[in-house]
Amino acid sequence: MTTPTVAPTTDTTPSTHAQPVDGALPLPVLRNVADLRAQVAAWRAAGQTVALVPTMGALHDGHLALVRRGRELADHVIASVFVNPTQFAPHEDFDRYPRDEAGDAAKLASAGCAALYAPSVRGMYPEGFATAISVGGPSEGLCGTFRPQMFGGVALVVTKLFLQALPDVAVFGEKDYQQLMVIRRFTRDLDIPVRVEGLPTVREADGLALSSRNAYLSVDERARAPELNRALIAAAAALSAGALLEDVLTAARARIAEAGFGTIDYVELRDADTLAPITRVERPARLLAAAWLGKARLIDNVPVLPA
Repeated sequence: MTTPTVAPTTDTTPSTHAQPVDGALPLPVLRNVADLRAQVAAWRAAGQTVALVPTMGALHDGHLALVRRGRELADHVIASVFVNPTQFAPHEDFDRYPRDEAGDAAKLASAGCAALYAPSVRGMYPEGFATAISVGGPSEGLCGTFRPQMFGGVALVVTKLFLQALPDVAVFGEKDYQQLMVIRRFTRDLDIPVRVEGLPTVREADGLALSSRNAYLSVDERARAPELNRALIAAAAALSAGALLEDVLTAARARIAEAGFGTIDYVELRDADTLAPITRVERPARLLAAAWLGKARLIDNVPVLPA
């Protein structure tokens, strides 16, 4: 993991309010840890609970579903928007990752979010920052092979967000299933007192998992993209019916390739709880895939149940 280069001061950017939308109250936009902790402390003093929804912005209905779930679990929801440089390799899309803070704030306000936490890179990683977190177990293989810097960066930024906000619960989507398992693992291992809640993947009507990176798809690629999910659903059904794993994986890869995908990083079967590789479905499992379609790297997963 590479520590980002930042300005030589801590962040003291003042917090603001986003413009109200459709009659909603103005959404507080918190820029630094002091203001975040002051807001959380005020809620705590009133005996109220807090949910955190960490995001990298470019929000869609999947993110808003996390906010709505957070409202079911706690009195107030804080959503963070931070494109985290430590989880991107130099050749990846950090600079072109979609950003729209004003649009994100409007969407969060409409979903009933109580505050937006939007720290700067300088605030998260001030000069001299020298700490990394390494997670084994569920981070190994899958995206951990193809994006080896990713989960160390995720573990670092989520740990910081947990310690900055000290929420009662944090909500993440199952679309990034390996990430969810990694977060659960280090949260338990480090005794961080936050409940980690997973929410099933939110999809378009044709089955495509909602993702900020779907914006990279051309019109033709968008029409082909749902085939990734269809291939996984068919494969999961075959595995639950007792088909041989290698035959199923070969057929799934062929179907994905025939749909026009380029490089297929992986299609693999893993234990649903540990993400350990398995060859037979004797307990709940997950079938996970990652493949490139044009400039977009799409990931998806589906549950697989024993026969």
